[in-house]
Amino acid sequence: MTLPPRPHPAARSPRVDKANDWLESLWRRGWCERPSLDPDALWSKALRDAPASGEAAGRSADDTADFRLRLERLACSLTTEARLNPLGRTIAHGQLTRVIRQRLLLGALWADRPEILEGQLTAPIIVVGQMRSGTTRIHRLLAADPAHAATRFCDSWHPVPAWPDTRPAWSALSLLVARWLDPWIDSIHPFGTTRADEELGWLAAALDHCAYETQWRVPGFTAFSEARDATPVYREFERILRTDAHFHGNSDRPRVLKVPQFAEDLPALLARFPESRVVRTGRDADDTAGSSASLVANQMTIQSDNVDCDWIASEVRRKIALREQRMDDALNDFGGPFALANFQSLNEDWEAEIRRIYTAAKLVLTPAALEAMQAETGRSSEAPHRQHGAAWRKFAGAQA
Repeated sequence: MTLPPRPHPAARSPRVDKANDWLESLWRRGWCERPSLDPDALWSKALRDAPASGEAAGRSADDTADFRLRLERLACSLTTEARLNPLGRTIAHGQLTRVIRQRLLLGALWADRPEILEGQLTAPIIVVGQMRSGTTRIHRLLAADPAHAATRFCDSWHPVPAWPDTRPAWSALSLLVARWLDPWIDSIHPFGTTRADEELGWLAAALDHCAYETQWRVPGFTAFSEARDATPVYREFERILRTDAHFHGNSDRPRVLKVPQFAEDLPALLARFPESRVVRTGRDADDTAGSSASLVANQMTIQSDNVDCDWIASEVRRKIALREQRMDDALNDFGGPFALANFQSLNEDWEAEIRRIYTAAKLVLTPAALEAMQAETGRSSEAPHRQHGAAWRKFAGAQA
């Protein structure tokens, strides 16, 4: 796939401007209402699409009050800090309404089927590291092993089970829209509706800040989230994991979990899964910072007309330092199987690096696993995300 050249990571497709003009015109003419970001209005709208039992179950769960608090703080930051354009406001409204609806439907499911949350669950393999440090590649290699389980992209962003399973179709539609708005999106992260992917959608469903601070400038919500105990978020995360494992019938296999946010919240995650195996990625700090800042700039510029690239570069470096310290602190107290994966070594000889990781993490590397990983490597070598390197080098040069 050959992408059009991107002159700067904060550049955006002309389609975004057309969408903004179209939405503003609709609102000005009174043909539809400007989307609300008021928490009560969002909740009420979500309830119209969720069964009455969803409200009761959602409100009876022990984390619902904390979920509402996170919603209120995020909505406040969106209103006062994010400086959203019309498209950004519409996207924010849609995302938050969907998340609330999912929470209510999951609450109803858990109330009706408590056994989902009570069964045995094999301890996971946690891939932890900075954003853009090779976590996706390690994750997908480990996930290719038939002895392991992984989360599909469609299940990450649509965690409520469906019969028939229409989630791949909904995800395909979402990706179609995303690619129309941002023709470079696949150069940032290789997507596939049923492909193994990170559980970012589950953290978004729990209203963790990680999925939102990379697309909107919400420093108030970020500060609020960083300063508090992440246990309520990961209690929700564990419930969603158990739900997914139950309906896919793979509770007996270790799930390979990966979200860069784990680096920031590793103590809370390990408290939920104390018998985990951990694989930590490492990459040159400057390369990590440049690539991460380019990603954030690309996402923010779609939803805001006031993107400050200097602020993004500074904020990314602050986040890297915070996550590095929290990973160090958590792993200093961790006594379970642990492996350190090197980004450069993975590029030079992925098979040798995987063998070393399996040995350190006390995993068994079978011929079937290597064969599946070889297929995954071939698939990844053709992906357009390899073009992202040129884009972030432009960003780094612009900030120098």
